[in-house]
Amino acid sequence: MWNTIKNKIYVLIMAGILLLFSFLAWLKPTNDYSQSERRLLADFPELSAEAVLSGDFMEDFETYTLDQFPIRNTFRSIKSLASLYLFQQSGVNDLYIHEGYLTKAEYPLSETMLDFAGDKFWYLYDTYMADTNVNLYFSIIPDKNYYLAPEAGQLSMNYDTLVSSMTEKTAYMEYIDIFSLLKASNYYYTDTHWRQETLLPVAITLAGNMGAQIATSYTVNELESPFYGVYYGQLSLPVTPDTIQYLTSDILDACMVTSYNTGMPVQKEMYDLSKADSKDPYEMFVCGNDALVTIENPNASTDKELIIFRDSFGSSIAPLLATGYRKVTLVDIRYINSGMLGNFIEFDNQDVLFLYSTLVLNASTAFK
Repeated sequence: MWNTIKNKIYVLIMAGILLLFSFLAWLKPTNDYSQSERRLLADFPELSAEAVLSGDFMEDFETYTLDQFPIRNTFRSIKSLASLYLFQQSGVNDLYIHEGYLTKAEYPLSETMLDFAGDKFWYLYDTYMADTNVNLYFSIIPDKNYYLAPEAGQLSMNYDTLVSSMTEKTAYMEYIDIFSLLKASNYYYTDTHWRQETLLPVAITLAGNMGAQIATSYTVNELESPFYGVYYGQLSLPVTPDTIQYLTSDILDACMVTSYNTGMPVQKEMYDLSKADSKDPYEMFVCGNDALVTIENPNASTDKELIIFRDSFGSSIAPLLATGYRKVTLVDIRYINSGMLGNFIEFDNQDVLFLYSTLVLNASTAFK
């Protein structure tokens, strides 16, 4: 008798919980964007006979309910905490924590992606630079996992193979190795990117190999707003946020930054402090992910120009390199078609640096 009553109580409790969450799901406003995950959330799918009969409606509805589930982030945090600390798993969806650093086990290495990157770089060289007097350089930025995975016992791509494969595919460039100049402390705890305030040795090495001399004296500034990086949102754990520091000087203050993201020149700041409270404060560095940006340095002691083909890592090191050149042009071929560059850039008597992270080289279909 008591077992029957107890079972009925359990059923009623579960039914009440399901009913409660159903009402919450129906009544709560639909969220368009997840700040922690930095992605758009699914909207309620369009209801039509065709969508129902094909099964697309139910598939899209399931995605919608998962994205719009009440207190979803709380459940994500509980899942991560349970996986790491209760069940003692080494990571959650390839994400892990080691020595306070949140990072991702980048694995495996994709030769297909490296081939795609090599072909894209060759196209740029053959189309715009083969018959010019530009000086070509190539450097690879290791992701944070390179420094953390061995000690943490995590999987990692074969970085030696990546470097040898890419240098072989870009034999027409001079390779500049910066792996030994970096360590985990050069990167943010909660994000993929490196810290600008630690990059002077890297910038000096890059500039020196290209025959340029950059400034070495800067003032360190710090944003008041905390920085919750991309891994913070993906892992959904209550960890201490980062702070963003940025370097200024009289030389950098005098530089003129121009973005051609719309095709027309727009004057911008070296550091856009309005981004401090945005979804990604790292985008404050030199126009964020704008496709085409120039930095002109009126106080340069040389007429040399530099063109940097880069990903988002290049945004924070570009100001340091700009102190050694009359003009620096940043090109992000993830956002501008490679076939259009001739409309904006004349390749003639410049240093050209291809500066890419292992993260982008191993996912190079983003290149246009």
